[in-house]
Amino acid sequence: MSIHVKSNIHWVGQRDWEIRDFHGTEYKTLKGTSYNSYLIREGKNVLIDTVDHKFSYDFVQKLEQEIDLKEIDLIVINHAEEDHAGALSLLMSKIPETPIYCTENAIDSITGHHHHPEWNFNTVKTGDSIDIGNGKSLVFIETPMLHWPDSMMTYLTEDAVLFSNDAFGQHYCDERLFNDEVEYNELMEQCLRYYSNILTPFSPLVTAKIHEVLGFNLPVDMIATSHGVIWRDNPVQIIEKYLEWAGEYQEDKITIFYDSMSNNTRMMADAIAQGITETDPRVAVKIFNVARHDKNEILANVFCSKGILVGSSTMNNVMMPKVAGMLEEITGLRFKGKKAGAFGSFGWNGGAVDRIHARLTDAGFFTTVGIKVKWRPDGKAIEACREHGRKIAREWALQPIEVQQAPVEERRESPVQSQQVNLATQAASPTKPTCSSASPTQKQICTVCQWVYDPEQGEPNQDVAPGTSWEAVPDTFLCPDCGIGKEVFEPLA
Repeated sequence: MSIHVKSNIHWVGQRDWEIRDFHGTEYKTLKGTSYNSYLIREGKNVLIDTVDHKFSYDFVQKLEQEIDLKEIDLIVINHAEEDHAGALSLLMSKIPETPIYCTENAIDSITGHHHHPEWNFNTVKTGDSIDIGNGKSLVFIETPMLHWPDSMMTYLTEDAVLFSNDAFGQHYCDERLFNDEVEYNELMEQCLRYYSNILTPFSPLVTAKIHEVLGFNLPVDMIATSHGVIWRDNPVQIIEKYLEWAGEYQEDKITIFYDSMSNNTRMMADAIAQGITETDPRVAVKIFNVARHDKNEILANVFCSKGILVGSSTMNNVMMPKVAGMLEEITGLRFKGKKAGAFGSFGWNGGAVDRIHARLTDAGFFTTVGIKVKWRPDGKAIEACREHGRKIAREWALQPIEVQQAPVEERRESPVQSQQVNLATQAASPTKPTCSSASPTQKQICTVCQWVYDPEQGEPNQDVAPGTSWEAVPDTFLCPDCGIGKEVFEPLA
């Protein structure tokens, strides 16, 4: 069944109530999701995106009830992932000559998924448009790496509808289609979960692309997403939220997560949290056991926090595997401007805390003092953990607590050796990345795809000769892997 969206636009997508895993098992879709496809009937009939491949038959069958497939004049594919373009093979088997409009990168993705290079592909770039009759046009806007290289948005003039692809969406399934029809807090919770778990690494591009789109001075009366609800009531609100989230977002919150073999590290987490809250009651403290809690909820809380504390028992002189996995996820998401510390219990040695500290530092956190406890914490150890929490609360306070202390100079460094006492404390001062002017031989790393520019090698494909320092590289330079400009590069530590 189609749903009227606006004017001559109808939703012809598919709800998926049962899905619980997305991107393999990396994202838990606890609220289900929807695959939003749109049919526009003007002078020309336009289909925007399809649905996930497992619903191909249902999608084509329902679409045939809506329109004679041979009357579809063109198909727009904003993104080539299977949840957007999965039904293409079946659809194109019925209308094989129908033009497909997409980015150049999308052709590679679509043929890689469907193995039909003979399809009638038409490449579009930012600013290109197609007249679809009745005084209306489709305008295309490339959005590379939000969150694939092939991504783009499509704007329908006159109706002022932005078909936004993955941006501004949510994995959220409801019989009601529009944002003013669903519960607001639940919707925004899913929006933040979606952004923090999927789009965080691309935050600099989010900001730049939103300002680029706004720079076109096009009115936006509705945002038609690829997943979840459509924004028809005050669609600007989600744009404003994205700009806020993309700007190194943080609340007055500390997230603690851990794994524990014998509950010793759990006891430490509880005591540290007590010390934080009794010293600074304004701080929201969230505690999670990574072995039992939803990891996407943990990551959403990390995204919102000013700092995190990571705990693990020491097993074979390393951290627990689920903690290591979570730190790998966090490293990939590339959170900015947050503090972090390590804690944990041990028996024969305390290697887990040292490894956590090193991993957090490498991930770009401002790492601070960590604490170890040998065996099961006794009363003295529990009090030391509470005091550790009090110290964290004072050091990380967004506003002064009691007597304001002189600021501690922060620097980024490798983990230091722990001092072994009854309560072994990792004597690591707060650390952060050091910023200095780049030397002529300083390598630069693309923060989007991790490609590294080496001045000694240059980039011959763009006529950048070996020995060219980063400052001398032309502003027109594009990353060879993801195609983004110099603005997303940072000095390689």
